[in-house]
Amino acid sequence: MIGKGKSISHTRASMGYGWNQEKNAEVVLRQHLVGENPKEITEEFQRIQDLNHNCERNTLSFVLSPTINDGQRLKKQELERVAKEFMDKMKLGERQAIAFVHRDKEHTHIHLYVNRIDFKGIAYNDSFIGKRSQQAAEKVAEDLRLTTVKQVQFERDFQTKELRNEIKRRHELTLRHQKPKNYQQYLEGMRANGVAVIPSINKQGKLQGFRFEFQGHSFKGSEIHRNMGMAGIGRQLTRYNTPNRIISPKNTIKLLDKVVPVPQKLAISLAKKAIKKSIDLGMGI
Repeated sequence: MIGKGKSISHTRASMGYGWNQEKNAEVVLRQHLVGENPKEITEEFQRIQDLNHNCERNTLSFVLSPTINDGQRLKKQELERVAKEFMDKMKLGERQAIAFVHRDKEHTHIHLYVNRIDFKGIAYNDSFIGKRSQQAAEKVAEDLRLTTVKQVQFERDFQTKELRNEIKRRHELTLRHQKPKNYQQYLEGMRANGVAVIPSINKQGKLQGFRFEFQGHSFKGSEIHRNMGMAGIGRQLTRYNTPNRIISPKNTIKLLDKVVPVPQKLAISLAKKAIKKSIDLGMGI
């Protein structure tokens, strides 16, 4: 089971999505509330939230997602227990809360909204709430004998081990036989060997890493091998060329007919590689 959490200020809009009848939303938990629609529930939240004028993001929004198989078999009463156990693990105590279950897609999931302000006007500490939500969801899954994220990851790793090994083998063949001199040639070489390497570009337009697609599966480089991340591939390319041929003096690379800036960390890593290579050559190693 996956748990996600954050503090929000748009209570009514978010709750309106959770209580969307078109998604066959069903209330599975109601605590210290009597309202019958998002507007009424929001107003009840607001009366308590008026006790604390310093807190702006005064509603806690959580999404709890059991695995597909678990979600299909869990009944309303069991989903209520999931929500209650999660609140207990998060140490939310006695405060207003409402939870809805969505079964509109194959993946059943719970939307849980909790008033961040308690009946004494004290705001819940939301530090690292995303991480704590996932940890609490893991504990709930273990206690209720549901599938945990760790179990899902273990099964995925086991089932895809041969695929990841094959991608790594083709990666090594590309480097050894085609001797690519830059990232673009590496991508073309991998494509010729049946593996699509997809660049990940961040919001700043910089190269962030690569995903490897093979036989309908997609993996991050680090999921295949620690040396198949962006920097690791760059270091391996220096076997066949100098770093300044891989990355221009302006810290850019040509990739898929575009000039893409690279992170400073990658540039520094390759610069260190170049210095070490120069020293080794100078010493006759």
